[in-house]
Amino acid sequence: MSKIKFDALQIPEIKISYSAKIPASQRPKVNTSAQAAALFRNHWDKDQLGFVESFKVMLFNRANRVLGIYTASIGGISGTVADPKLIFATALKSASCGILLCHNHPSGNLAPSQADINLTKKIKEAGKLLDIAVLDHIILTEENYFSFQDNGYF
Repeated sequence: MSKIKFDALQIPEIKISYSAKIPASQRPKVNTSAQAAALFRNHWDKDQLGFVESFKVMLFNRANRVLGIYTASIGGISGTVADPKLIFATALKSASCGILLCHNHPSGNLAPSQADINLTKKIKEAGKLLDIAVLDHIILTEENYFSFQDNGYF
């Protein structure tokens, strides 16, 4: 058998970091779907809310204080693709204890599609394995919001 020799310069280095610029005590605390929807709405580009579908994730510490909001995807008029691997990579990188999902429906229809329901179940199951709680999934429209949690989907 021959020995394989590796040069340390041939292996890429992976660095993981998260920098919170706001002290934990000053970050918003979310207790209701209405609070979460308001924070997402304030973070959304108002010109895009009724135009193009996007998927965002709110990241939480153990005390339900917001660590940040991550834009997971920006799609087209009738859909966007949210990759669970990227969602959880971000949650793990920020050492999140919980996440809250949100996407918009430019059509104004608040009802979740079957694809919305299936994706939510898939992400919720993955969260259980990683001990990252999926707290809710909110659908935003220009006028209102729909909470999976409030409507018995969780």
